[in-house]
Amino acid sequence: MRHGNSVNQLGRKTAHRHAMLSNMASSLILNKRISTTVAKAKELRKYVEPLISKSKVDTTHSRRTVFSLLQNKESVTILFNEVSEKVATRPGGYTRIIKTGTRLGDNAEMCIIELVDFNTLYTKETKTQTAKKTRRGKKGAAETVSVAAPVAVEATPSVGEVTPEPETPSTEENTEEKAE
Repeated sequence: MRHGNSVNQLGRKTAHRHAMLSNMASSLILNKRISTTVAKAKELRKYVEPLISKSKVDTTHSRRTVFSLLQNKESVTILFNEVSEKVATRPGGYTRIIKTGTRLGDNAEMCIIELVDFNTLYTKETKTQTAKKTRRGKKGAAETVSVAAPVAVEATPSVGEVTPEPETPSTEENTEEKAE
């Protein structure tokens, strides 16, 4: 019975489990997103988040502690240089698990685990970029017409002169503007 055992053993011995989590953590740090099973992702979250918290304080001791768990120099340097800068203000919750369905072979629940601040779909920067786009409605069309055909103001004509009317853009020009 497994009363009180909080560690999911994932069907592996201890040394194999630690090596697997270390490799998965290094891959997550290097690639910012990996695809795995839900059970492994939940265990990986418990393994990686303390490492990311430790990387916020860049000391020799914290680097050695993280290296002893990751065993990969590249992932340690990326963790302390890139990842720790992005998560400096975040108090926790550095990873996100998105379920993607089941695997064909054995019907295992699959998911994507990713670092939260490196996904461009959910960050605030992309929201401000989409807010800059304007809709082409009635107001926008009126502005384009006024910009496209400026009217020159001249002195008032005398009674006998005929004033030329300002040219309005044709419908072909309007459809070209809407297509763009």
